[in-house]
Amino acid sequence: MKKSALLDYVNNRKCDILGLGVSNLPLANFLADNGISLCIRDKKTVDELGDGARTLMGLGASFVTGDGCFENLEGELIFRSPGLRPDLSGLIDARARHAELTSEMELLLSLTDAPTFAVTGSDGKTTSTTLTGMFLDAEYKRKGTGNVFVGGNIGEPLLYKLDSISADDCVVAELSSFQLMTVKKAPSYAAITNISPNHLDWHRGMDEYIAAKKNIIGGNTKRLVTNGDCTPTLEIASELSKRERRPNIYIFSSKKSRFEDIFTFGAGENDRALYVKDGYIIISDGKKETPILEISKIRVPGIHNIENFMTAIGLTYGFTDASVYSSVADSFCGVSHRLELIRTLDGVDYYNSSIDSSPTRTAAAISALAGRDIVIICGGYDKKIPYEPLAPVLCKNVRAAVLTGATGKKIEKAILECDEYAKGAPELVYIPDFEGAVKEARKLASEGGCVLLSPASASFDAFPNFAVRGDTFRKIVKDF
Repeated sequence: MKKSALLDYVNNRKCDILGLGVSNLPLANFLADNGISLCIRDKKTVDELGDGARTLMGLGASFVTGDGCFENLEGELIFRSPGLRPDLSGLIDARARHAELTSEMELLLSLTDAPTFAVTGSDGKTTSTTLTGMFLDAEYKRKGTGNVFVGGNIGEPLLYKLDSISADDCVVAELSSFQLMTVKKAPSYAAITNISPNHLDWHRGMDEYIAAKKNIIGGNTKRLVTNGDCTPTLEIASELSKRERRPNIYIFSSKKSRFEDIFTFGAGENDRALYVKDGYIIISDGKKETPILEISKIRVPGIHNIENFMTAIGLTYGFTDASVYSSVADSFCGVSHRLELIRTLDGVDYYNSSIDSSPTRTAAAISALAGRDIVIICGGYDKKIPYEPLAPVLCKNVRAAVLTGATGKKIEKAILECDEYAKGAPELVYIPDFEGAVKEARKLASEGGCVLLSPASASFDAFPNFAVRGDTFRKIVKDF
């Protein structure tokens, strides 16, 4: 892109930025610093928004704050924070007067000349995205060419860096269903890790949630990587396979180990299956099996992490030397708040998996610790998702569950009504406050066992985000 690509696109249009969050603050600074007429709209006051807002005021940005701040929008170009639904009345009115509605990541995907790799899904997005970035970064360094920019839900906001990203670089992004709701140009290489009920407090049901995830696939998408053990994602792949013009389809499975068992529909010449066989992750075209990575090289525990590796390998296969996969696996110890071992005290391991904001993530965490004497801490903000599918997993694998937060009683009810529940197994304790729940878990734990923070719920009932919840858990445990 030429140096002024972003400013050329803005073209001196008046801009509204809705929500001064992590993704929008650097963008706002860039636009204001370059003299663009800018109005920041946020429910928080300028004082609550802090120094970043005051700096923007000094650069000439105006502010509309409080209730009603997203009504009567005047911008010609409107940047929406991902957490704001695109059907807010103010945004509907803005579109009616032909204002352009976009977002930081949406516009980056539209404007960059670099190849784009993106991951979405209900679980495993961050680890899969991180691994994808690491694989590509290792390859770029091996060749001595290009840079890898990681953004979206992780890394850093990238749109304001657009002029620094060349066609020789690449962009790797984790994309949420919120971000994908309005995407106009899909990434070049896309992955959907899985789809299970999530964020139903925000989406208008599962149909909308699945439709948002499918937006990661577009006419320009060259490859889709997805999960052959998940019905919704397999249905997406099957539907795509019937199109005359379609991306190459890479399907991974941790449960099947033959190409023909994974591709139960017609596979194209350039489609591939990834699976585990004889201790290796294999990639197959249906005729030849190629060992890619020895499973024993993967240091992070759990089948779900093998699936994360398969996702990232599927995205990057053909772009990297085979040696890259082994070298990254040797050094990768996981991402914070994902089955992170905090400490061992009195023979008890304490694991922080605060990222586990859905039942499927918690089930995967429990599976990774299978056979251990587990005391689990569950509960948090209610995303209006069902807990009945998680209850049998808890009953079969957990000795005690300390339930907390807004969903604690909901999880307890699901366990008590589960066919696998036997009175007193697992032991159930409800502690309303988080610190009290962690201390209770310590009392219940036995030498040789573990305490697992895996809430199966979001954090917003008590914390700003999952990272603060995980950091709080870490501090409590470190202070024992």
